[in-house]
Parts: sequence; structure tokens; C-alpha cells
Amino acid sequence: MKIKYSLILLIAYFLNPALAQESRLLRFPTIHSDKLVFTFAGNLYLCPSSGGVARRLTDHVGVEIFARFSPDGKTIAFSGQYDGNTELYLMPSEGGAPVRITYTATLNRDDVSDRMGPNNICMGWKDNETLIMRSRGKEFNDWKGQLYLVKKDGSLPVQIPVPHGGFCSFSPDGKKMAYNRVFREFRTWKRYRGGQADEIWIYDLTTQRTTKITDNPAQEIIPMWFENRVYFLSDRDSRMNLYVYDFSTQKTIKLTEFKDYDVKF
Repeated sequence: MKIKYSLILLIAYFLNPALAQESRLLRFPTIHSDKLVFTFAGNLYLCPSSGGVARRLTDHVGVEIFARFSPDGKTIAFSGQYDGNTELYLMPSEGGAPVRITYTATLNRDDVSDRMGPNNICMGWKDNETLIMRSRGKEFNDWKGQLYLVKKDGSLPVQIPVPHGGFCSFSPDGKKMAYNRVFREFRTWKRYRGGQADEIWIYDLTTQRTTKITDNPAQEIIPMWFENRVYFLSDRDSRMNLYVYDFSTQKTIKLTEFKDYDVKF
């Protein structure tokens, strides 16, 4: 009787449009033109940015997260857990067989349940041939990670010469990088105001100088460089909202006013 009742509930769920259409915890989106890729239940899905039916791109028991479109939109890079530890993979943006491009030592911190999140996270692209990876494989303190440039051909990663790094984004000419020094996306640091609160830093790859464009006790995270501006998230007004720093005016402007829920990614 219990089995029959469970089957009835399951069938009712799929036959009820209101229930079937409700999907929650859609995470780590990446967008290019009219395409949107996100993670749901550990797999990657593709859908129009205007909304509609989402098509599943991956089908593996391992987790696929932090997908990132290449600048030309032809390739998706992501962090996948196919062989025990987390590595970077590439696949065509319309779907296809993933190709592994990093090979690193397996560490305990590669566990998806690690309190600081998985290792070897795909942070984005520098250009159409080069990805950015955040790895915690170098330091004893697993709170701290370094940023690496990874070529599509799978050659050895090259560390970006900053001591520590998390979320980052390169300028259009590729000569500068906006970045966070700490990555804590999988930790509960909401409204944290301590000494490890993130700021947005700019690293000049030519002069090797580092400057700070934010100075606030709140969290300033996930920089996104577009033209002559850097967009980022901040909870300086309690909730995470979108802000922008303009290099020409050296001023920061708040762009959204969400009060009930935080903006993420």
C-alpha cells in the first residue's frame, strides 16, 4: 500500500504542471548572447536567456559546477568531478563529450563536501584560448588559494603572480585583472565585517602593481570587468546588491535595491 501511494504521488507530481515546473537551487549561471548555462542537481543545463525549456548538457554521477562561456561563446569550461578529484573540462557550447585539460594531485580538499568548497574551480576566461583556475593545491592552509592560467591544449598551468586569489575578471585588453583575495562561496560569512572581508583589487600584469578600488568593512565580491568599469556585489547595505566602479570618475554607484534576498553571481 505504501509503495502504491508513493507511485501515485510521483505520477501526480509529474502530471501537475505547477509542481513539475518548479525547480529550485539553480546555481552558478554563465551567459553569452542569448544562451544561459547553469548547474542544477549537479548537472549542466542550457536554456535561452529569455526563458524556456532547459536542455541537459551533462549526464554523469559526478558534479559539474562553475560553467563559463568562452568570450566567443563557442566553448563551455567547467569544473567536473569525474575521476575522484575536481578538474577543468571543456565542451562545445551546444553540448558534446567533455575533454579534460587539467591533471592535478588528488587531495582531501577535493571532496565536494569540503567546508571551503571544491578544489580547482573554473573562475572564467582570460581570452578564447586561456582559462583561469583557482586551486588550493599549493598551500598548507586550505583557506588560501592561488590563481592559474590554463591553456585549452592542456599544457601545465601557470600561476598568476599574486599571493592569493578567488573570483576574478580580466580587463578587455588582458593587461589587468580585478580580483578577490579570498574565496568563501561555500561558507557562511553573511554580513561578515571582520579582517578577512573581501575587497576588489586590481593587478597590473605589466607593472606588477596591485591597487584597491574598494575600501569598505563589508564584503565586496565577484568582480566583473566590462569596458572601463568593474561591476561587483556588496552587502554594505545588509543585502548583497550590484555595484559598479567607474575608472574615469573613480566613483562607486549602487545599481540594484533588492531588500529581501541577496544578489549572487
